[in-house]
Amino acid sequence: PPGAAQGPALPAQAAAAQAQDFDPVQRFRLLLPQLKESLQTLMKVAAQNLVQNSSIDNGQKSADGALQRFDKSLEEFYALCDQLELCLRLAHECLSQSFDSAKHAPALVPAAPKGEGGPGGETLPYTQYLPLIKAQIAGAKDIHNALLE
Repeated sequence: PPGAAQGPALPAQAAAAQAQDFDPVQRFRLLLPQLKESLQTLMKVAAQNLVQNSSIDNGQKSADGALQRFDKSLEEFYALCDQLELCLRLAHECLSQSFDSAKHAPALVPAAPKGEGGPGGETLPYTQYLPLIKAQIAGAKDIHNALLE
Protein backbone atom coordinates (compact mmCIF):
# COMPACT_ATOMS: atom_id res chain seq x y z
CA PRO A 1 0.00 0.00 0.00
CA PRO A 2 1.14 3.58 -0.63
CA GLY A 3 0.77 4.56 3.03
CA ALA A 4 3.19 1.83 4.14
CA ALA A 5 5.96 3.22 1.97
CA GLN A 6 5.67 6.63 3.61
CA GLY A 7 5.63 5.26 7.16
CA PRO A 8 9.39 4.75 7.65
CA ALA A 9 10.31 7.95 5.77
CA LEU A 10 8.27 10.21 8.04
CA PRO A 11 10.17 9.44 11.27
CA ALA A 12 13.47 9.91 9.44
CA GLN A 13 12.33 13.29 8.12
CA ALA A 14 11.04 14.26 11.54
CA ALA A 15 14.34 13.26 13.14
CA ALA A 16 16.28 15.29 10.56
CA ALA A 17 14.06 18.32 11.14
CA GLN A 18 14.40 17.92 14.91
CA ALA A 19 18.20 17.66 14.66
CA GLN A 20 18.16 20.77 12.50
CA ASP A 21 16.19 22.63 15.18
CA PHE A 22 18.87 21.87 17.75
CA ASP A 23 21.73 23.16 15.60
CA PRO A 24 21.92 26.89 16.41
CA VAL A 25 24.08 27.72 13.39
CA GLN A 26 21.67 26.03 10.97
CA ARG A 27 18.72 27.75 12.66
CA PHE A 28 20.56 31.09 12.34
CA ARG A 29 21.06 30.48 8.61
CA LEU A 30 17.35 29.72 8.20
CA LEU A 31 16.25 32.80 10.16
CA LEU A 32 18.55 35.29 8.42
CA PRO A 33 16.53 35.47 5.15
CA GLN A 34 13.36 35.82 7.22
CA LEU A 35 14.94 38.73 9.08
CA LYS A 36 15.87 40.41 5.79
CA GLU A 37 12.31 39.98 4.49
CA SER A 38 10.88 41.26 7.77
CA LEU A 39 13.11 44.34 7.61
CA GLN A 40 11.99 45.01 4.03
CA THR A 41 8.35 44.70 5.07
CA LEU A 42 8.94 46.96 8.05
CA MET A 43 10.51 49.67 5.89
CA LYS A 44 7.73 49.37 3.30
CA VAL A 45 5.02 49.71 5.97
CA ALA A 46 6.84 52.65 7.55
CA ALA A 47 7.15 54.39 4.18
CA GLN A 48 3.46 53.82 3.36
CA ASN A 49 2.40 55.14 6.75
CA LEU A 50 4.66 58.15 6.39
CA VAL A 51 3.30 58.98 2.92
CA GLN A 52 -0.31 58.64 4.07
CA ASN A 53 0.26 60.69 7.22
CA SER A 54 2.00 63.35 5.18
CA SER A 55 -0.95 63.44 2.75
CA ILE A 56 -3.39 63.72 5.64
CA ASP A 57 -1.35 66.52 7.22
CA ASN A 58 -1.30 68.41 3.90
CA GLY A 59 -5.06 68.01 3.55
CA GLN A 60 -4.83 65.96 0.36
CA LYS A 61 -6.39 62.77 1.76
CA SER A 62 -8.74 61.74 4.50
CA ALA A 63 -7.87 59.16 7.13
CA ASP A 64 -10.16 56.53 5.57
CA GLY A 65 -7.44 54.34 3.96
CA ALA A 66 -6.56 51.05 5.58
CA LEU A 67 -2.89 50.81 6.46
CA GLN A 68 -0.77 47.96 7.61
CA ARG A 69 0.14 48.24 11.23
CA PHE A 70 3.66 49.46 11.83
CA ASP A 71 3.79 48.12 15.38
CA LYS A 72 2.93 44.60 14.20
CA SER A 73 5.73 44.67 11.62
CA LEU A 74 8.15 46.08 14.18
CA GLU A 75 7.24 43.36 16.70
CA GLU A 76 7.81 40.67 14.06
CA PHE A 77 11.22 42.15 13.27
CA TYR A 78 12.20 42.32 16.94
CA ALA A 79 11.00 38.74 17.52
CA LEU A 80 13.26 37.50 14.73
CA CYS A 81 16.16 39.55 16.13
CA ASP A 82 15.60 37.95 19.53
CA GLN A 83 15.57 34.46 17.99
CA LEU A 84 18.81 35.19 16.14
CA GLU A 85 20.41 36.48 19.33
CA LEU A 86 19.42 33.30 21.18
CA CYS A 87 20.85 31.17 18.36
CA LEU A 88 24.15 33.04 18.51
CA ARG A 89 24.32 32.79 22.30
CA LEU A 90 23.58 29.07 22.15
CA ALA A 91 26.24 28.54 19.46
CA HIS A 92 28.75 30.49 21.58
CA GLU A 93 27.90 28.41 24.64
CA CYS A 94 28.26 25.16 22.66
CA LEU A 95 31.64 26.29 21.37
CA SER A 96 32.74 27.25 24.88
CA GLN A 97 31.69 23.86 26.24
CA SER A 98 33.49 22.14 23.39
CA PHE A 99 36.71 23.99 24.23
CA ASP A 100 36.33 23.18 27.93
CA SER A 101 35.68 19.54 27.09
CA ALA A 102 38.78 19.36 24.89
CA LYS A 103 40.81 20.99 27.65
CA HIS A 104 39.76 18.59 30.40
CA ALA A 105 39.67 15.43 28.29
CA PRO A 106 42.48 15.84 25.77
CA ALA A 107 42.31 12.32 24.36
CA LEU A 108 40.56 9.05 24.98
CA VAL A 109 42.46 5.94 25.87
CA PRO A 110 41.53 3.24 23.37
CA ALA A 111 40.32 0.14 25.12
CA ALA A 112 41.20 -3.16 23.49
CA PRO A 113 39.24 -6.25 24.50
CA LYS A 114 41.18 -8.86 26.45
CA GLY A 115 43.24 -11.09 24.24
CA GLU A 116 43.44 -8.51 21.42
CA GLY A 117 46.66 -6.64 21.67
CA GLY A 118 48.01 -7.46 18.23
CA PRO A 119 48.85 -5.19 15.33
CA GLY A 120 45.17 -4.68 14.40
CA GLY A 121 44.22 -3.29 17.81
CA GLU A 122 44.46 0.40 18.64
CA THR A 123 46.80 0.34 21.64
CA LEU A 124 49.13 3.02 22.92
CA PRO A 125 52.69 2.40 23.89
CA TYR A 126 53.36 2.84 27.59
CA THR A 127 55.43 5.99 26.96
CA GLN A 128 52.37 7.71 25.44
CA TYR A 129 49.88 6.12 27.82
CA LEU A 130 51.47 7.43 31.04
CA PRO A 131 51.36 11.20 30.21
CA LEU A 132 47.83 10.80 28.86
CA ILE A 133 46.60 9.26 32.09
CA LYS A 134 48.42 11.92 34.14
CA ALA A 135 46.70 14.64 32.09
CA GLN A 136 43.32 12.98 32.62
CA ILE A 137 43.93 12.71 36.38
CA ALA A 138 44.96 16.39 36.51
CA GLY A 139 41.83 17.32 34.58
CA ALA A 140 39.65 15.29 36.94
CA LYS A 141 41.30 17.03 39.93
CA ASP A 142 40.65 20.44 38.32
CA ILE A 143 37.00 19.56 37.83
CA HIS A 144 36.75 18.23 41.38
CA ASN A 145 38.29 21.42 42.80
CA ALA A 146 36.00 23.59 40.68
CA LEU A 147 32.98 21.70 41.99
CA LEU A 148 34.17 22.05 45.56
CA GLU A 149 34.57 25.82 45.12
